[in-house]
Amino acid sequence: MIHIADANRYKNATGPDLYALCEQASAVRDAQWGKQVTYSPKVFLPLTNMCRDTCGYCTFVQNPDSPTANYMTPEQVLAVAKQGEAAGCTEALFSLGEKPEQRHLKAREWLEHLGYASTLDYLQSQCEQVLEHTRLLPHINAGALTKSELASLKPYAASMGMMLENSSINLMKPGQAHYGCPDKTPKRRTATLEAAGELGIAFTTGLLIGIGESWEDRVESLVLIRDIHQTYGHIQEVIIQNFRAKPGTAMADAPEPSYEDMLKTLAVARLILDPTISIQAPPNLQEHYR
Repeated sequence: MIHIADANRYKNATGPDLYALCEQASAVRDAQWGKQVTYSPKVFLPLTNMCRDTCGYCTFVQNPDSPTANYMTPEQVLAVAKQGEAAGCTEALFSLGEKPEQRHLKAREWLEHLGYASTLDYLQSQCEQVLEHTRLLPHINAGALTKSELASLKPYAASMGMMLENSSINLMKPGQAHYGCPDKTPKRRTATLEAAGELGIAFTTGLLIGIGESWEDRVESLVLIRDIHQTYGHIQEVIIQNFRAKPGTAMADAPEPSYEDMLKTLAVARLILDPTISIQAPPNLQEHYR
């Protein structure tokens, strides 16, 4: 594992220097994992696409006024889960906006109709339903949670996840990617990672690169993840996800990270993080840049 000063020296690595960096990272990967690529067949369960955050790059979240804004019903959750089970999936990935009822009346009305006081209460019940009626193992991606919230969900999930995205407070400033997003403060995201560690929850996290952060911000974010894992030993996977500019978002015209930038970040992540943490790169990475 390398330190911040060493990682920052790769900021402008290109050509032979980038190749050498990737070779170094590959050696670490091969020693720990070999060359076999693994994955968990999963069925996607977007429990709700409403959220109290307004990230500048997000296309998952729908405004409550949109006709596509919704909560999945229990019947829909079970039907999709069973379709996934029949297709050979082993994992039920619950993904959802963060506490939309705290911002949107429509979300509160949906929950009242379903008979629940909060999105997390409803999430727990649907994880329990999947466990009871299928052989799938729930994986929960519900964003930033308190220790008590994590503890209440732990009995119903094989693992959980939350993207750190980045630890830079600068991304919270006006005009930046996380402006107006109460759940994206570095303090809140870090507290979630630490609380999950204290509870012994197998956890997935990661970075979203190209959203306005500096190279130094990326390195510091990776070191933060490494240090938390060294304390608790619970981080199973780190995702290095590239920002994609999408029409209709505040960042529709923002530049995307290059292929070389992705390679450099992935390589440095492998050298910074504990070798026991697996790293996930976007599938068909080269296809994104052709």
